[in-house]
Amino acid sequence: MRILLACLFIVGACSSPSTKPAQLPQPRIATQRELRVGFVAVDGVYNTELTAPWDMFQHVQFHAPYGMQVLLVAPSTQAITSFEGLRLIPDATFEDCPELDVLVVPSAEHSMTSDLENAELIAFVRERGERAAYVMSLCDGAFVLAEAGLLDGREATTFPEDLEPFARRYGPVLKEVVQGVSFVHDGPMITSVGGAPSFDAALYLCELLYGPKAARGVAK
Repeated sequence: MRILLACLFIVGACSSPSTKPAQLPQPRIATQRELRVGFVAVDGVYNTELTAPWDMFQHVQFHAPYGMQVLLVAPSTQAITSFEGLRLIPDATFEDCPELDVLVVPSAEHSMTSDLENAELIAFVRERGERAAYVMSLCDGAFVLAEAGLLDGREATTFPEDLEPFARRYGPVLKEVVQGVSFVHDGPMITSVGGAPSFDAALYLCELLYGPKAARGVAK
């Protein structure tokens, strides 16, 4: 089942029509335990695409019996510097990262260029993405997912201004490049346009896993 959303439906403050289905799909994983979420970070990661979903997932612990443990995963233990200048200390590396229930790939400065040639990054995303219950990209993180082969045969979206190069590079292996939505959910893959709508995709996954009451609590 694929899901396309044009706005943040939980809060009920939509400025554009929502295509939220009458019934959400069954979760791909049980939440009777703490779930582990790994955020992939490389130098140049954009703040919003990292911190927006991080905020949503970290706050689940206050609204559900079992919350989410969020980890920053990077190539090494050295600090990562975001595009906007934040210095971030990784919790785990690609080599020692524990098992993940959710893999999140935020956009970074070079997500459309040199990051796609980073064999270590692409291999980690491919391996962990195939094992995770859900994989989420924000903005141009979709390029990394596609390069890793995780979007083959699926519908996906990315930052609106980058839809054309995304379709040109990966259109032949995708089912469809979707425009005009906040995010797309196809199987285990959730791809978001990024920016402020990064909250939408993360909050959607909170509702899918923990129900509307918990999601409303997180949204507030």
